[in-house]
Amino acid sequence: MKSRIFGVVITALAVFLLAGAAPVSKAEAAKTIKWRIQTALPAASMYMDIIKSFGKRVDAMSGGRLKTEVLPVGAVVGFFEVMDAVDKGIVEGGFTWAHFFSGKRPAAYLFADQPTIGGMDQFTYLAWFYEGGGNELYKDFIDNDLKANMVAFINLMSGGQPLGWFKEPINSLEDFQKLKYRSPPGLTGELFTGMGISVVALPGGEIVPAAQRGVIDAGEWINPGEDIRLGLHQVWKNYYLQGFHQASDLGSIIINKDFWNKLPADLQAIIEVAAMASVTESIAVNIYRNAAALKEMQDNFGVKVHDTPKDLYPAFLKSSKALLAKYSAKDPFFKKVVESQEKFAKLTVPYWTKLLGLYLYLGEAATK
Repeated sequence: MKSRIFGVVITALAVFLLAGAAPVSKAEAAKTIKWRIQTALPAASMYMDIIKSFGKRVDAMSGGRLKTEVLPVGAVVGFFEVMDAVDKGIVEGGFTWAHFFSGKRPAAYLFADQPTIGGMDQFTYLAWFYEGGGNELYKDFIDNDLKANMVAFINLMSGGQPLGWFKEPINSLEDFQKLKYRSPPGLTGELFTGMGISVVALPGGEIVPAAQRGVIDAGEWINPGEDIRLGLHQVWKNYYLQGFHQASDLGSIIINKDFWNKLPADLQAIIEVAAMASVTESIAVNIYRNAAALKEMQDNFGVKVHDTPKDLYPAFLKSSKALLAKYSAKDPFFKKVVESQEKFAKLTVPYWTKLLGLYLYLGEAATK
């Protein structure tokens, strides 16, 4: 299969290097097109830095023909309303995670998170988008299943996300089942419910007050770099880094299709290439900033990092299998995407898992 990466890069190179291949008129070259990206992120989020960098890349590569304004959550619409705002053209662009569309169509979940289908991690999951037909299925989903007036491009990796924060340490699934746990809404919450966990769905800003009032005993948000900004380390001290519910988590730039279709081909290619560059930046940001935040919480705030109890993993996989079967049975498109991911995982996971053992063993040897 022809790689989407190859196609986009060749398009961009043609735009920038082949004089006269796709000429831009003087009127187009002189015109400045303004567009806004309403994110689902607070202004203080470390991921806002990545979306702002994306905007700067677009502006620079377009020679100023595109002018991007990146807005925090609430600037125009609320957290759960980003997709609708882009769909209706209230804003030209947005940044969010596709699983927040799952209330409209369940297959959306499979384009942001995947419940470790076939053992895929976030890198094999990303490879599925670029090499396994994921991008084509994402377009098919938006056009024909979600029926939204927009286009979307993966531009951020934020997995794998921790299991989260606990008032007291847990040693088993049974301990976990006694707690009230803040989980993301939608299908992710269903996965925990299937494990026998009492789930409470709360927005990020309500987690700390709920913990202080005893409404919840435990909860997850995103990762160390984001959790420290939310102040979760101030109310809980037991942290479990090994989460499975969002072992992969990919964010998307979404763009109103009417706006997109009016853009010249070279500006469309610039946006696609900038989105791919942001994926690379997000990998670096996640590794460095999460490590720095975790060290600060351990050194200065008494946070203790624990291994996730091993009996949670088979319970999660059982719940995941049941959830996939449930939605596949009643949603043909959901089933189509799952089968695509399973096929890709069967090919790639044995190779990739074996290779990852190298880094595990080297890391263990280096830290002894």
